[in-house]
Amino acid sequence: MLRSGLFPIVLALVLTTPFSVALDAQTAVEEPSPAPLHVKQVPPSVSPRPFSIDGGHEESASSIEFRAVAQMTASDRGLLADAESSIAEHAASSGFDLQQGQWSYQQVVCPALPNHLFLRYMRNNGVGDLTMFSASIPRAGEGRVRIIPILRRGYSLFSPAPVNALTVSAFNHIRAEETSGNSSGWLGNGLCYAALAGAHPQIASPNVASADQKSSPALSAIMEVPAHGGEILRFDDAAAMPRPMEWTMTFTPKGKLIKAKHSPAPLLTAKPVPHSTGALRTHPVPQSAQD
Repeated sequence: MLRSGLFPIVLALVLTTPFSVALDAQTAVEEPSPAPLHVKQVPPSVSPRPFSIDGGHEESASSIEFRAVAQMTASDRGLLADAESSIAEHAASSGFDLQQGQWSYQQVVCPALPNHLFLRYMRNNGVGDLTMFSASIPRAGEGRVRIIPILRRGYSLFSPAPVNALTVSAFNHIRAEETSGNSSGWLGNGLCYAALAGAHPQIASPNVASADQKSSPALSAIMEVPAHGGEILRFDDAAAMPRPMEWTMTFTPKGKLIKAKHSPAPLLTAKPVPHSTGALRTHPVPQSAQD
C-alpha cells in the first residue's frame, strides 16, 4: 500500500518524462552536423639525386669512342674551326703552345654530355716526352672553351689529372652548361670524366681467374647511394696499363663532383685445389633384411 506522501512525487516523474524525451529528441535534430574533415596526403620527401638509379646504363656503351679527324662530322669540324683560336689562347695560358712541335688531336665522343664537343690534343716527342690536354667546346654557345691539362713533357701538372682540382672544376662547369637534360647517365658521365683526364676507359664484365692464373681483376661498374645523400660512382678501367685501374667519383645531391680517386683495381687471387693424395676409401652398404 502506497503512502499518500509519495504519490505526488511519483506522479510528477511520470508526467515530466515524456516531455524530457521529446526535448532531447528536438535538441538532437536541431544540432548542426560537423563539417567533413578534409585530409590532404603529403607525399614523402625525396632527396635530390644527380643521376637516375634505374637509368645507370642508358648509353649502353662500355667504353668511350675516339674519332680521328677524318671520322668527325662536317658540323663538328666546322665547330672546331670556329673555336681554334680560342683553344690556342686558352692552351697557351695553361702552358701548351700549339705553335711549337707537331700536334695531333682526336675527338672524344661522350653521349652523356651531348651539348659539348670534346677533343684530345697530343704531342709525342718520344719515350717519356708526351704532352697532352683535353679541350671542351660548347655546341650551342652556352659556356666557353675549356682546357683540361693532362701531361706536359711526360709529367702531370700540379697533380695527376684524374684527381686534379682543375679537372674536377672543369667537369662541373661542363655539366652545368648542359641544357638538354640528357646528362643524367651515371656510367656515361664517369667514362667521360676518365677520358677527359687522359684515359681510354673500357668496362669489362667481372671474371674469375682460372687455375693457371695467379690473379685476375674483378672488373665492375656500380653506383652507391649513401644515407647522407649524394652518389658515389665506381668503375674499373680494363684498358689501363700496366694493370686495370679503379675510378671513384663522389657527387653531392645537387650533382656537383667533389672528389675523384684513381687507384689500382682490386685483384682476385685464385688458388688451385690440390688433388687428394690418399687412397679412395669405400664402405660396403649392408643389404636390407628383406633381401
